[in-house]
Amino acid sequence: MKIAVWDTYVKRADGVTMHFDILVPSDVTNEQSIYDFGMHYLKTKPFQTNQLSANECRLCHIEQATADMIADIEKNGYSIIEMANCN
Repeated sequence: MKIAVWDTYVKRADGVTMHFDILVPSDVTNEQSIYDFGMHYLKTKPFQTNQLSANECRLCHIEQATADMIADIEKNGYSIIEMANCN
C-alpha cells in the first residue's frame, strides 16, 4: 500500500511544539479529512493543543507502508508516527 505522509507540527498549551506524521492511503486527498484524523489523535493526549490546519500540516511525500502502518490504517483510517514532544 502506498501512503501519503503529512508532516505535522502543533503547539501544545505549554508552548512546546509537537512533531508527528499523519499517514493515510495515498488516494486520500481531502485535506479536511486528514486534519480530522490529526485532531482525533490530539484528543488522545493528556494536554491541550492548538488547532490543526494547513499551516501546521502539509503533504511531505509518498512511501510504501509497513505492516504496522497498514494495520493502523485498516483499523482507524490513518496511522501516526510520533516524532517529537508527543508525550
